[in-house]
Amino acid sequence: MADGRVERGNQTRRTVLERTMSIASVDGLEGLSLGKIATDLGLSKSGVFALFGSKEDLQLATVRAAVEVFVGQVVRPVREEPAGLSKAWRLCELWLDYSRHRIFPGGCFFYGVSAEYDARPGPVRDEIAKARTDWTRYIERVLDEARTAGDLRPGLGPDELPQTAFEIIALMELANAHSVLFENGAAYERAERGILARLRSVAAAPDELPVMPDRPQGPTAA
Repeated sequence: MADGRVERGNQTRRTVLERTMSIASVDGLEGLSLGKIATDLGLSKSGVFALFGSKEDLQLATVRAAVEVFVGQVVRPVREEPAGLSKAWRLCELWLDYSRHRIFPGGCFFYGVSAEYDARPGPVRDEIAKARTDWTRYIERVLDEARTAGDLRPGLGPDELPQTAFEIIALMELANAHSVLFENGAAYERAERGILARLRSVAAAPDELPVMPDRPQGPTAA
């Protein structure tokens, strides 16, 4: 019986977080309410309050759940791929697909909540900042592994890989923002072109990377 209660609690938690991630990606983390979530999902308010004792706890749990979704969609699929710029490009494709296919209805979850909390000190901002820092460092690590594998041209300066990662992230996030705002996915193609150009600029053998993305071109629905 105890195991059954635990599993029911875990299932309720998963159900709530699926809902809160969707809401937060559109309305922001401030749009979350324990009482409203319980009503929307037809759940016991006392049960939801037992799982998430405060609005801040709910917000933090939502950010952490979104990290798990993001890792499953973008990071995990490339973990076993051999080091190199092809892996870096595949990672970028997966991120753009994550945004393009609206895994979260508001586009990239972390782009939206970062803008919401970037000037608000506190635990929620810290959790968002940690997620974004981890993502940036992962891209830098993939690029550094490509250098070790001999895929990067010799003589790159110490700031070249962090700068490359910064520019790649900027291109991806701008594509996400334009797609959401203008309800048109054409910006993803521009981001793909820019990312490939940037990767080719640091590549030891640029011709081994495509000039254009290997997908149908032209505007796509957001």
